Amino acid sequence: MKAVNYSYDIILEPIVTEKSTNLSSLNKVVFKVADFANKSNIKKSIEKIYKVNVIKVNTINSKPRFKTVRGRPASTSGYKKAIVTLKKGQSIDITSGI
Repeated sequence: MKAVNYSYDIILEPIVTEKSTNLSSLNKVVFKVADFANKSNIKKSIEKIYKVNVIKVNTINSKPRFKTVRGRPASTSGYKKAIVTLKKGQSIDITSGI
């Protein structure tokens, strides 16, 4: 893998759902991250991109789901997500571009 900007290769996109929006009241933000990323890499990337202090990183591997679409078997892709806890008083505005 050719790494042009390593921080942007690790943090793929923010996840905006009802559950992740409720976590923002607890200073937590949810991101979709690369499969090879570990907690220390995620922490360094978030701090570098968004200029915030990260206290804690929790990671979750979401498994692929198999279902039937129009009578044919199909699957959703699995991915890894990170729940990042920020220092009190700091926030990330994920609605604006970087």
